[in-house]
Amino acid sequence: MSRFLIACGGTGGHLAPGIALGQWLKRQGHRPLLLISSKRIDARLIQKYPELDFEVIPGAPLLMGALGLVKFGLQQTRGLFFSWRLIRRERPVAIIGFGGFTTASIIVAGCLRGVPVALHEANRVVGRAVRSLARFADRIYVPRGVDLEAVGREKIRHSGLPVRDEISRMPRGEAAEMLGLDADKRTLVVMGGSQGAQALNNWADQVSKDFAQKGVQILVLTGPAGGAAKTDLIESDDGEVVRVARIPFSDQMSALYSIGDLVISRSGAGTLAELVRCRMPAILVPYPHAADNHQAANAWEFSRRSGSLIVPEDQLDRLASEIDYLLFSDSRLTAIGVRLGKMERAEALELMFADLEVLAGVSPVGSTFAPWEAATL
Repeated sequence: MSRFLIACGGTGGHLAPGIALGQWLKRQGHRPLLLISSKRIDARLIQKYPELDFEVIPGAPLLMGALGLVKFGLQQTRGLFFSWRLIRRERPVAIIGFGGFTTASIIVAGCLRGVPVALHEANRVVGRAVRSLARFADRIYVPRGVDLEAVGREKIRHSGLPVRDEISRMPRGEAAEMLGLDADKRTLVVMGGSQGAQALNNWADQVSKDFAQKGVQILVLTGPAGGAAKTDLIESDDGEVVRVARIPFSDQMSALYSIGDLVISRSGAGTLAELVRCRMPAILVPYPHAADNHQAANAWEFSRRSGSLIVPEDQLDRLASEIDYLLFSDSRLTAIGVRLGKMERAEALELMFADLEVLAGVSPVGSTFAPWEAATL
C-alpha cells in the first residue's frame, strides 16, 4: 500500500476533488492523506469521510497589505517545515496539489526531497498557485484546450475534475423526501457555491412568490450568511401549496441535483463538474470578482458544450425570462442533459488516475491509456 499526499484544503472547490481522488486511491489499495486548512468549511465537510485520513497543514492566503504579506510569509514558512517533516515521516510515492494556499509548501518540499509532484488546475484560467508552482511539478493536469506557455508540453496532461463518489442521480422521490419537497412539482434550485451568493439570495427573495404562483417550488442554498433554514408555503394560481425552502448548507448535494429540474448557479469548476456528472441543466451566473475572471471563462466553455445559458450578475433582471424559456420546456431540458452526458464521457478521468500511478512508480508505464486527447464536442 503506497502513501499519496493530496493538498486540497481552503475551499470546497479544492477540497471536493481532493476527496474524490482520495476515494479512488483508497479503492486501488493505496493510502491517501489529505492535507487541509483549519477553516470551518474543511472541518465540516471531512466529517462525512471517516474512511479517509486528513491532516491540517499550516498556510494562509496571499492578501495585499503589509499585515497580509507578513502573515502569508510566516504561515508558508511554517508550512514548509511541517511539509519537510511530514514527507520524512510518511515517505509518500507522490504528492498532488489542487491549488490554493495549502498547496505551495508541500509541493516545494516534495520537489526538494525528490518526490514526484503533480498539480491539478480545474479552471480554464490557470490560477496563481498553479502558475507559480508549475516549475516544481513533474505533471500538470489541466482542462482540454488549456495550456501553460512557460511549461514544457511533456508535463501537461488534459483531464477533467475528480467528482466525489456520492455525487450522482438518485430517485427523485427519495430526494424530495430528504429535502421536504414535492417530487411532482417543477423545481428550481438556486445555489451560489459553498459560501452562498448574496446577489442570488436577494434575487430569489424577489421572485420566489411569482414562481410559486406558477406552481414552481424553489430551493435556495443560501450559504452560512443566509440565516437559519426556513420554508414558506405559498398558494399557486391553481390553489395548490408550493414550497419555497431556504437552507444555509447541504451535505446532500446529490439530493439537490436529483430534485431540481433546473439549477441557477455560479460557475466554479467543481460545481460544473458535478452538474456534468448529474446531467443537470443550468443557468450560470459567474461570480464577477473571481480571480482573473475565471468563472466567466468556465461558464463560456460549459455553455458552448452543453447548451446551458449564461446570465451576468449585472443582468439578473432578465434571469426570470431565461428560466421560463428552459424550465417549462421538457425538450430543451432533455437536449441539455444529452449534451452533458457526452461531456462526461469526454472527460476521461481514468487517464489521469492511471497516469498518477505511473508517475508514482506503482504501476508500469504500459498500463497508461493513450492517446491523452479524448474526443470533445
